[in-house]
Amino acid sequence: MTADTVLDTKVMGHRGAALLAPENTLSSIKAAAEAGASWVEIDVYLIAEGGLVIFHDDTLERCTNGTGETRLLLPADVSRLDAGGYFSAAFNNEKVPTLLEALECIQSLGLGLNLEIKHADKDVENIVPAVMAVLRDHWQDNNKLIISSFNHQALQLCYEIADGRHLAQLYEAIPDDWQAQLQSIEAYSLNCDYSVLTKEQAQAVKAAGYKLLCYTPNDPDLVASHWEWGMDAVITDDPTQFAFLVENERL
Repeated sequence: MTADTVLDTKVMGHRGAALLAPENTLSSIKAAAEAGASWVEIDVYLIAEGGLVIFHDDTLERCTNGTGETRLLLPADVSRLDAGGYFSAAFNNEKVPTLLEALECIQSLGLGLNLEIKHADKDVENIVPAVMAVLRDHWQDNNKLIISSFNHQALQLCYEIADGRHLAQLYEAIPDDWQAQLQSIEAYSLNCDYSVLTKEQAQAVKAAGYKLLCYTPNDPDLVASHWEWGMDAVITDDPTQFAFLVENERL
């Protein structure tokens, strides 16, 4: 899928707005909107019994008061976790949202969504159909949705299930065979680590017809040259740092 006008922003909040509120929570999504971001990136994770929650890590300790492997978390126990107290007392008892709760929140705020599929390799065939089914039933505007993953197999399965979705291949360092990978899924964009991206790579991505999104700069000076290279948007923990771009979008 060639890059068209789906992405209508230069600033996308990372895990909601991870420096403004506890990451991957409804409060973080709302904080991104309050900061002026019109798109958010969040992570969807498969837990026990086929549950889908918004969470990043393979273990619960960093972002909740729980312990153990995220994959083993029971849906019935999700609401008991405090996913905000680690950030500050103002967010005590913030919950880990389900995918459905996040979709409802994001759409109620009129935001676009970059949904990153987290995975273990053995779970790709379990998580992808489940995520795609929820999106089919509960996400309304396909032009406000990008599905991303570091796992190329996951994106291939997304493509097979619904080839009209806008898919984004995630990389840290861009591999030599990036173009073949993107072509195989008719990708919409290439999303990569801004700190290892080169000018030549950026220009090649743009010349091939793809959108280019970079994570996770939290200082505009770090990506000043990247805009000249053709970068389309930043995925940032703090959208307020890019408020000047947000204001320009509103004009």
